[in-house]
Amino acid sequence: MALASPAAASPRRVASLNLCTDELVLAIAAPDQIVSVTHLSQDEAETPMWRRGRQYARNDGSLLSAVALRPDLVVTMGGGVRDRSAIAARLGIPTLDLPFAASLDDVEANIRRVAAALGQPARGAALIRRIESLRATAPRRRADSIWLGGGGRTVNPAGLEAQWMALAGLAQRPMRGDRVSLETLIVHPPAVLLRSDYRRGQYSNSQRWLDNPAVRHARASRTIATDGRLWTCMGPLLINEVERLRRELAR
Repeated sequence: MALASPAAASPRRVASLNLCTDELVLAIAAPDQIVSVTHLSQDEAETPMWRRGRQYARNDGSLLSAVALRPDLVVTMGGGVRDRSAIAARLGIPTLDLPFAASLDDVEANIRRVAAALGQPARGAALIRRIESLRATAPRRRADSIWLGGGGRTVNPAGLEAQWMALAGLAQRPMRGDRVSLETLIVHPPAVLLRSDYRRGQYSNSQRWLDNPAVRHARASRTIATDGRLWTCMGPLLINEVERLRRELAR
């Protein structure tokens, strides 16, 4: 991770070059601190924050697409493009390159990093308090569950998705290759099928799989739809979803 030395004053022209950092910046920054986010955060199909994202100039995820806006901080995630950091350094633009989160601890660490870089520690602390509250009150008994996406995709029981699920009282069942077969849904359905509605209205082979009668009529005791957009980055947008899932499961 590369992080420039913090300036005395908070940055006033922040550009984000990644959908997941878009969501963090939009959640933590003051509105007038942001100058650009990626085109993905302006797409209703990709994030529930699209209306807020459309208030700012869009970029295509490259540093060069945001340079003309004269950012005084660029936030991105996952490295991968060494030239981007070199160009930013040459132009004197501070950068914050976050690691991909693999755990709830990582999510909290990224919130702290962004909040500190933006000069908004109170906003970051508020989000972390909500996550910590969910962790402290997580149900001890968890229902056997399968997170189900298009094409039968599911998630790793040790991964970040499953950690968020656990906060709601759901235990992700281990599945070979992180895939669910139609036979499993027929013969050995979970107590709770957590079904992602990501791009639900889009015609594709993945979505056709979800429309198979075996999926639609799986004998799970509960089928709960979840906003698939929230699970792309698995950041603080899932706080409200965990709270909602707890209410659903309590009914």
